[in-house]
Amino acid sequence: MTAQMPRTDTLSITELPRQKQKSKGSFKMQELMAQLLSHLKGIWKYRWYAVIAAWVVALAGWITVYKLPDRYEASARVYVDTQSILKPLLSGMTTSPNVEQQVSIMSRTLFSRPNVERVLRMVDLDIKASTAKDREQQIKGLMDEITMATTGRDNLYTILYSNENPKLAKDVVQSFLTIFVEGSLGDKKQDSASAVHFIEQQIKAYEEKLVLAENALKEFKRKNIGLLPHEGGDYFAKLTTTAESLNQAQLELREAENARNSIKKQMTDGEPMADQLPVADSNPEIDGRIQALNKNLDALRLNFTERHPDIVATKRLITQLEERKKEEAKLSKRSADPGKNYSPMLQQINVALMEADARVASMRARVAEYSARYNHLKTQINAIPQVEAEFTQLNRDYEVNKGNYEKLLERRESAKMSGEMATTTELLTFKIIDPPMVPQIPTAPNRFRLVSLVFLGALLAGIGTALLMSLIRPTFQSQGTLREITGFPVLGTVSMIWTDQEIIKRKKGVYAFGLSLLFLLGLYGAFLAKALKNMPPF
Repeated sequence: MTAQMPRTDTLSITELPRQKQKSKGSFKMQELMAQLLSHLKGIWKYRWYAVIAAWVVALAGWITVYKLPDRYEASARVYVDTQSILKPLLSGMTTSPNVEQQVSIMSRTLFSRPNVERVLRMVDLDIKASTAKDREQQIKGLMDEITMATTGRDNLYTILYSNENPKLAKDVVQSFLTIFVEGSLGDKKQDSASAVHFIEQQIKAYEEKLVLAENALKEFKRKNIGLLPHEGGDYFAKLTTTAESLNQAQLELREAENARNSIKKQMTDGEPMADQLPVADSNPEIDGRIQALNKNLDALRLNFTERHPDIVATKRLITQLEERKKEEAKLSKRSADPGKNYSPMLQQINVALMEADARVASMRARVAEYSARYNHLKTQINAIPQVEAEFTQLNRDYEVNKGNYEKLLERRESAKMSGEMATTTELLTFKIIDPPMVPQIPTAPNRFRLVSLVFLGALLAGIGTALLMSLIRPTFQSQGTLREITGFPVLGTVSMIWTDQEIIKRKKGVYAFGLSLLFLLGLYGAFLAKALKNMPPF
C-alpha cells in the first residue's frame, strides 16, 4: 500500500484579490449598518422631541389647510362649426374667409389685456380697484387664473376659471364666452367694411384717371383728325396695301387700254363712210346703257361714297354716253332716212368700244385715286407713325385703367357679397355644449391630499428633529464607537441593572410614546374623514 500524502487547501494567486475585495465590501457594509443602528438609537433616545415636532407641524399644517378658502371652478364648453354649404355654392363669386384660422387666432388672443379689462368692467370688478396698482393686480390675477382648453381638430373649446365667489366665477366665464362669440363675428364685419371702403377709394381714383384719359384721347383725336389709324392696320401696312392696290389698278388699266385699242383697230379696218352711219333722233341702245348704268350707280351708292373709284367712273361713263347721244342726235338730223346705211355689225362694235372706253375711264379714275392716296401717305411718312405711336400709348393707358376699373367694380360687389355672407349667414356657428356652470362642491383646495401631505411632513419633521438632536448632543452607543473616537482600548463594559421602578417607568414612557403617535394618527384620520365629505374631484 502506498502512503497517502496529507491534502492541504491552497489558494491561487488570482483568488486572493477577489477575497480582499469581498472582505472590504463586507467591512463597508458593516460600517453602514453600524452607523444606521447608531442613528436609530439616537433618534429613539430623543423620541419625545420627535413627537413634539410632529404634533406641532401636524396641528399647524392642518389648521392652515382648513383655513384655506374654498374655490369654485366655473366652466363652459362651446363648439365652433366651421362647415357650411355656402362655401362650395359661392366659390368663385366671393372670397370666403378662413374661419378656422380666425377662430384659432381668436382663441389665442381671447385672454389679451384689452379683453381682460373689458371683462373686469362687465363683472364690476373694476369698482373694487381704488388705485392703479390694485387694478394691475386684478388684471394680472385674472390673466393667470383663466384658462382655455381645446381639442384642436374638433373645434371644441373649454373655458375654466376658479374663484372664491362662485357667482363671480360663473360671470367671468360667461363674459369671456360672450367676447369669444361676438369677437369672431365682429372681426368679419370690420374686415368686410374695411375692404369695401378701400375698394371704393380705388374706384374713385380710377374714375378720375379714366376721365383724364378720355379727355386726352378726345383732344388728341381732335388735333390729329385724318392722321389717326383705322381698323386697316398701322401706317406701313396701309402704305403697302395702297401700293399693291395701285399696282393692281395700273395693270387693269393697261389691260383695259389694250382691249380698247384692239376694238378701235377693228373699227378702223372696217369703218364705213360717214354718210352710211345710221341717224336717228333717239338711240335705244344708248338709252338702255344709260339706264343700266344709273341702276348700277344707285346700287354702288348704297355701299360706297361718292369718291369711290367705281362710282366716279360710272358717273363719267354716263356723262360720256349722254354726250354721245346728243352728238348722234345732231347727226340724225342730217339724214332724212333713219334707217339709211344702218349696219348691225358696226353698231355692236360701237357698243363694245363704248364699254371699253368706260372701263378705261374707270381704271384711270381708280389709278388716279390710289396714286393720290399713295402720294398722300408718302408725304406723311414722318407724321403718321408718330401719331399712331402716341395714339397707341393713349389707348394702352386707357385700356389698362379701364380694365382695372372694371375689376375693381367686380371686386367691390364680391366684397359686399362676402360681407353680407359673413354677417347674415351661418358660415361660423357657435354651439354652446355646456353653458357656464359652477359645481356645488368646491374644487379647491384638495384638503384630502393636503392633510395627507401634512401628516407625512409631520412624521418627517419629527424624525429629522430627533436626528438633529442626536447629532447636536451625541452619545456613545457601542464599544467600537468609543474606541474609534478616543483611540484607547476598551477593556470592558458595565451593564445597566434596572430596578423594578425604573423598568415600570420605562414601560410607561413607551406606552405614552405609542399613545401620542396613536392620537396623532387618530387626529389625522378625523381630519381625513372631514376632508372626504367635501373632497373635490381628482
